[in-house]
Amino acid sequence: MPDFTYEALDKAGSRSSGTITANDKTDAALKVRALGVFPTQIASGSKLSSSSSNGQSKPVGEKSGGVKFGGKKISRIQILLFTREMSDLLDAGLPMDRAFSVLLDQAESEGLRTMLTTMQGDIRAGQPLSSALVKYPKEFPPLYSNMVRAGEVSGQLSEVMTRLADFLEKEQTRRSLIVAALTYPAVLLGVALLAILFLLVFAIPSLTGVFKGLGASLPLPTQILIGVSGVVAKFWWLMLLTIAGSVYGFRKWTATEKGKMSYDGFRLKAPLFGKLVQKIVSARLVRTLGTLLGGGVPILEAMDISASALGNVVAARAVIEARGGVRQGETLHEAMERGGTFLPVVRHMTAVGEETGRLPAMLLRTADTLDFEVDNAMRKLTSLIEPLVVLFMGGFVGFVVMSILLPIFQINTLVK
Repeated sequence: MPDFTYEALDKAGSRSSGTITANDKTDAALKVRALGVFPTQIASGSKLSSSSSNGQSKPVGEKSGGVKFGGKKISRIQILLFTREMSDLLDAGLPMDRAFSVLLDQAESEGLRTMLTTMQGDIRAGQPLSSALVKYPKEFPPLYSNMVRAGEVSGQLSEVMTRLADFLEKEQTRRSLIVAALTYPAVLLGVALLAILFLLVFAIPSLTGVFKGLGASLPLPTQILIGVSGVVAKFWWLMLLTIAGSVYGFRKWTATEKGKMSYDGFRLKAPLFGKLVQKIVSARLVRTLGTLLGGGVPILEAMDISASALGNVVAARAVIEARGGVRQGETLHEAMERGGTFLPVVRHMTAVGEETGRLPAMLLRTADTLDFEVDNAMRKLTSLIEPLVVLFMGGFVGFVVMSILLPIFQINTLVK
């Protein structure tokens, strides 16, 4: 195993250095921590970089231009487990530093261990947890770090971490249900399209010569089938390029502000899926807003964060406009009614929450109701899509069979 030279700080802030044998830098960091000190810099060989001489050392796993976790991506599930375990440890009365040590011992991912090691170093240096989280915006978005900051200010960090864990679990459950509901129809449709392409590209062209050798004019369905098959077999590459170009152009268009506004507005008003998208966006809004308000985040800041978490710029703009009304002294439900964009159930439950002084609880209850409605709507759409795909496939196969049999029946009639 190679040698690594390290610099470290103890709990009193005294600097020390030495050499340790390890498999890699992450393993070296863990071994240095086991000595009871926190590594500020680790380098392979016997020399550290010049940053150690001026006191500007960098935590393990962090490089100039951003934080990296040994090339390992940290998943949503890992962040969810970190949040739940941290809330349990803090609720049990463990100090923050000790809680991080426990989480590091349990971490199985190299990327997660590297991130937790760096965050623990920030905690030991006197930074609050919220400041340590801000350095990782992809893993901990503003909703997360702002709630933690509010929990630190109010002295209710363990309760806030529990709220965050509940929020992340709900979001993960909703995302999993949507993916599960769409997976089977997508697979079924993909298999149907592949079967159709196989018939058009390979099966039908082999029968074309037979049809032309019959010496009689072919029926219209047979002519259509042969013509479509010939075009697909000859220009399949052009069709693939057209599809790829259309997808690329659509993604570039939706990346622009105007394109994103038009597309998100269409999604909210689409004939079949518009109502479902409205419920999904509304559920995300009230759950995010209720979680933030329940965690002690001020309402104006909570609305800002909620708008950025919706994933729909049209709905986000409506939230920002409602925020302007709240800033001018309107109640939240009054500002929502003036915009006319929010679902009636959201406006009414918000009014009830404001009147009873239980706004966060009412928002979270509304989110549960909307999630239930979304699940039911997804099941209905799935049950509708499946027979439609089967009917489409059956209809095409029936058309192919009819197109093949009609010339045979025609020849039999002429022979008789």
